[in-house]
Amino acid sequence: MGTTTTAAVHSRTLRLTKPHVVQEVLVERSVPKGFAVVEPTIASICHADLRYFGGHRKPEVLAKKLPMALLHEGIGTVVDGHSVKLALGQRVVIVPNVPGYLLHDLEPEQCCPACRGEIADNYCSRGVFLGSGTDGIAQSRLVLPEECLIPIPDSVPDEIAVLAELCSVSYRALRAVSHMLDHARIAVFGDGPVGYLTAAMLHHAFGVGRDRLIVFGAVREKLDEFTFAATEMVQTYDFLSSEKADIVVECTGGRFSESAINQGIDLLKPGGHLIAMGVSEELVPINTRDVLEKGITIYGSSRSSIVDFKQVLKVMEDPDCQNTLKSLLPEQYTVVSQADDFAGAMESALAHREWKKTILDFHW
Repeated sequence: MGTTTTAAVHSRTLRLTKPHVVQEVLVERSVPKGFAVVEPTIASICHADLRYFGGHRKPEVLAKKLPMALLHEGIGTVVDGHSVKLALGQRVVIVPNVPGYLLHDLEPEQCCPACRGEIADNYCSRGVFLGSGTDGIAQSRLVLPEECLIPIPDSVPDEIAVLAELCSVSYRALRAVSHMLDHARIAVFGDGPVGYLTAAMLHHAFGVGRDRLIVFGAVREKLDEFTFAATEMVQTYDFLSSEKADIVVECTGGRFSESAINQGIDLLKPGGHLIAMGVSEELVPINTRDVLEKGITIYGSSRSSIVDFKQVLKVMEDPDCQNTLKSLLPEQYTVVSQADDFAGAMESALAHREWKKTILDFHW
């Protein structure tokens, strides 16, 4: 990566100090061997960010995690560091789920059950997740292990690459049933961005066509965007007497999780699989009787790991996939150069909850 010998960098860090309040602080960050310094260029806002910003997490959670810079969906440019794998000026996708063995300079076997391969590698107990307990992408200089910075192929434009994190989460969840995806009938519940990108990964990464992919939602205008899948309105569909599904993926979250999960249970065949991806702050009642009678497997997934990003970026090289993903992009990005800009962007996203993603264009 050249001859840089930076021992530390200063980062303009836009920290949420309490709900709706963002302050800029200058933070000095050390740059260990094998780490690179990245300047974030564009990022997108996740509902998880909005829950922190709007104060919708439990008070004890906010007290534990704030102050903290938000955002975990983004890309940037390598500007410095001690990496031998990355070049200065290289475009990279930022992997927010940083394994503990990379942070603490350990062998994977020394870290935890996830890093030893005893459980899934996205559940490292000694790692950190950007924007959830540690400063996220809303800062001018990120210092991360080079393994957590994935080069973006030349054929993938920035506006597509910025969606890699959310796509990787969907991709990771689907890996649990990948052995079935060449023949299974699959239903996705949720007409928002998570449902859209999950259906997109089923179609473009795993080759599931309209004949085996159905998406359920509550807003017809949103469902009309799912041109690569069959669609149905949840308000009028007969889940009990309709053709059954082998796999249901719940992508609703919040107060709609209960109805989506239970409708999914109604829709599943005996021996079916239910993948839960939607996040809810409250406990969600589910129909355990039918779970037991049908022998349904329930699998939860919300985070991805380095290998998922690499696979998703390969899928994103397909022009057809890029055209699908463009439907989620806004006509304009929101420029952010200081704390007030960032707070304003968050307030707007919180108030409007647009179907399309909010993309932030950083001018540091």
